[in-house]
Amino acid sequence: MTYLPSGLSVPKPLPDGLDQEAFDSLRMHELAVRRCSHCGTWQWPPEVICHACRGFDLGWQKVQPTGYIFSWTRVWHPVRAVLRPAVPYLVVLVEVPAAGNVRLIGNLLGPADQPVRVGERVTGVYEDHEEGFTLLQWTKAGTDDRAPA
Repeated sequence: MTYLPSGLSVPKPLPDGLDQEAFDSLRMHELAVRRCSHCGTWQWPPEVICHACRGFDLGWQKVQPTGYIFSWTRVWHPVRAVLRPAVPYLVVLVEVPAAGNVRLIGNLLGPADQPVRVGERVTGVYEDHEEGFTLLQWTKAGTDDRAPA
């Protein structure tokens, strides 16, 4: 079961493969975030060079998909026609403490009219798609309120 309707474009790794590990990890229901092996700085989105020490020794580290809502919006106007039946829906920007507070964006599962608070704890939910990719969605900690597709 998926949260958003089918017909949306399929997310793909960058042509240079820089973010391939993130896509592969999501398919295995794991969250991997880029981290500098030299200074330990976390980076999202993935980059070739560390933005803190300018080093090139960056790798991937698995982290727990939990965090706090840093910001959010309730989407009322679909950006694509295929999303018309899905509106309204909630999009959250989640700060992930286990990854140096990098911020990841995704949908907040559950009723579109649910109350949402900045600072509220959320947990990642992996959503597999038949096309071979997995999305990281979010749910309030302790819930898994998937809406039917």
